[in-house]
Amino acid sequence: MRNPRTLPGVARFVKVEIWSDVVCPWCAIGRQRFRAALAEFPHRDDVEVRWRSFELDPTAPREQPAGDRNQRLADKYGFGVERAREMHARMTETAAADGLDFRFDTVRDGNTFDAHRLLHLAFESGGPALQDTVKERLFRATFTEGERIGDPETLVRLVAETGVDADEARAVLAGDRFAADVREDQAQARRYGISGVPFFVVDEKYGVSGAQPADALREVLDKAWAESHPLQVLTPAGGADGEACADGSCSI
Repeated sequence: MRNPRTLPGVARFVKVEIWSDVVCPWCAIGRQRFRAALAEFPHRDDVEVRWRSFELDPTAPREQPAGDRNQRLADKYGFGVERAREMHARMTETAAADGLDFRFDTVRDGNTFDAHRLLHLAFESGGPALQDTVKERLFRATFTEGERIGDPETLVRLVAETGVDADEARAVLAGDRFAADVREDQAQARRYGISGVPFFVVDEKYGVSGAQPADALREVLDKAWAESHPLQVLTPAGGADGEACADGSCSI
C-alpha cells in the first residue's frame, strides 16, 4: 500500500475506508485480516486505505477508574464475571490465531476522541501509510502494552514513535484541530447506517461489516478492482475484427 498518485491514462485506485475505534478488539483483528487480504491482492499497490473515526463510547472518561476489567464488562452487560472472563479468553485466542497478543488484564480503556484526531494528523502529514502505522501502534498500545490511550502525553509519545512530529501532535491536542474531521467521520457513519465496527466501505459502493475472514475481504477487493478496470477491446485500423471461433463453431 502506498500513497495515491494520479497519472494521465492510468486507472484509478480502489478506495477502502475503514471505520473503527482503537479500543475495539474486533477492529484490531479486522485490521490484521485486511492486511492479510491485501498481501495476497495482486494490485495492492493500487489500493488507497483510509482509517475513519468511530467512538464506541463518546462519554468515556480519559481513563477508566481502577478495577477489574472483567467486573466492568459484567456490570455493563448485566451478566456474571465468569462469563466476562470467558469472553476475554475467547477473544485472546481469536487474536492469537491472527498473530496478535491481547492482554486484557492490562487494558486501560479510555476516551478515544484525541486518538482519532491524531490519526487525522497522521494522514495529513504522511498519507495513508503513516496513518496505518499510527493505527497499528495505537492498537498495540491498547491491547498488548496497557497504555493509557486517553492520556494526551501518552498519545504524543506513541505517535512520535511512528514518525509524527511530537510538537505538532501536542499542539493538536492542546486545541480543537481535527475535531470537526472526527465528527464528520462519525456523521458519515450514521449516514451509511454504521452501528458497529469495524466497517469497511470499498469505493463508496460496497459495505462489509465486522472482522470478516481475509478470503472474504479479498473477494470484495477483487470485485471492486474488476468493476473499476473493465477490459477494453481494441479494433485495429480499418475496423475489421480478426478471425475467431464462437458459439461452438468456426468459420474456415
